[in-house]
Amino acid sequence: MSSSFLSRHGLLDIPDPALNRYPLLNSHWSTTIILVSYLIIVLKLGRKFMEHRNPYNLKKILIVYNSIQVIYNAILFGYAAYYILINSPYDRRCLVSLPYDHPEKQAERFLTYAYYINKLLDLCDTIFFILRKSYKQITTLHVYHHVMMPFFVYWTIRLHGFGGQYAVMGLFNTFVHMVMYFYYLISAMNPGIKSSLWWKKYITKLQMVQFILLLLQSLYILLFYPACKVPLVMQYLQLVVATTMILMFSNFYYHCYMKPKPQKDVKQE
Repeated sequence: MSSSFLSRHGLLDIPDPALNRYPLLNSHWSTTIILVSYLIIVLKLGRKFMEHRNPYNLKKILIVYNSIQVIYNAILFGYAAYYILINSPYDRRCLVSLPYDHPEKQAERFLTYAYYINKLLDLCDTIFFILRKSYKQITTLHVYHHVMMPFFVYWTIRLHGFGGQYAVMGLFNTFVHMVMYFYYLISAMNPGIKSSLWWKKYITKLQMVQFILLLLQSLYILLFYPACKVPLVMQYLQLVVATTMILMFSNFYYHCYMKPKPQKDVKQE
């Protein structure tokens, strides 16, 4: 990508030099290889591996994994809420990535990197579905969401920098995932009560709400605060990603919770 293109669209001509200090961020090949490998396993190799095998019992692994995710997301959410809402170094109308010499820059980098690693950790969800032969949960939405999030986060850091406006996405997303993995944890500990957890559908609503808020965030800046120095191309990218996610989650919600289920014929005696 040429420097003239970057300058024209308000992106950084030179990535943050601190990228080289963080494993998996120092080259785009790391993220690319991980996501391509994920897709190959999910779309082809995983099902082939399980073709003649019985589903694995992963109850203990799932309890540990979901517990880690609940704690991880809770810590990130608490840290992000304090950093953005309470002790904020940003102008909340326009959250621009902090300059390199800002005293809070290292905290911004750490929070963003921890969030990126968490998005890679999320990929384990699908691997567990495959090993349990729970293929119905591997939907187009599921795969798209799991690939898009680390891809979007990496290239945002690479082209725009750590933190800034996209810390708000992390704030919303970690709260949703904290709730979601708590649901998964309860389900893993007590498989028999999964169908009685009435609040399951509200997790999908939370997913939609977070992307609606991200959509409104970009629209606010584009329409009412054009002086904001967050790159214009990143604003439009956020609009596209948020809109796509809203449509896909809405479609999922309709088919799971609103669309009338076909009634089975009653056998006549």
